[in-house]
Amino acid sequence: MQDTYLRFPVRRIYCVGRNYNDHVVEMGGVPGREPPFFFQKPADAILLDGEFPYPTRSTNVHYEAELVVALQSGGKSISMEDASSHIYGYAVGIDMTRRDLQAEAKKLARPWETAKAFDHSAPISNIVPKSKTGVLEKAEMSLHVNGQLKQHSNISEMIWSVPEIIVELSQLFELHAGDLIFTGTPSGVGPVNIGDSLTAAVDNVGKLSLRVCKPS
Repeated sequence: MQDTYLRFPVRRIYCVGRNYNDHVVEMGGVPGREPPFFFQKPADAILLDGEFPYPTRSTNVHYEAELVVALQSGGKSISMEDASSHIYGYAVGIDMTRRDLQAEAKKLARPWETAKAFDHSAPISNIVPKSKTGVLEKAEMSLHVNGQLKQHSNISEMIWSVPEIIVELSQLFELHAGDLIFTGTPSGVGPVNIGDSLTAAVDNVGKLSLRVCKPS
């Protein structure tokens, strides 16, 4: 967590799929406001050290910059009025995706775990407490690869807002302190190669820098 030696005790990582219309179009979908869908990454997929080892058995790995929400409390069937009170803070995340394995899984109607839940697939920055940022409703988000801007949007462009995501998730799971929510990515996703440098940023939250390296 920012400005402290404390670590956030991560319980689960929830991820929202296709939460920006421009990304929906980019991925071949039809823009609109369909019900959100979710997938998970294991807590030990978190990457903090700044080096992302390119995963084996994949040749097309993509970045997806996202705002991450950290929960300080939870529950079932949370109301819209109470949703933001469960937020501890925010971070910058990159949902690393084995796009080739994801495409294969979609074609065969199989689960996405090998594409989304692999080791080191959840790089994340320090968490900034909500007490410092306030409740975020607008914030510019960007991602650069080797200094070139690849993604740029504002979290206000989400199809489903953070409170709405919390409400919907709490209908499906009992949420708890320690849960993280990756809230979706805008358009501009693309591949990384060994040696690339990535920098993702969200205004008032911070930056996350990665270097893609060979697998250990």
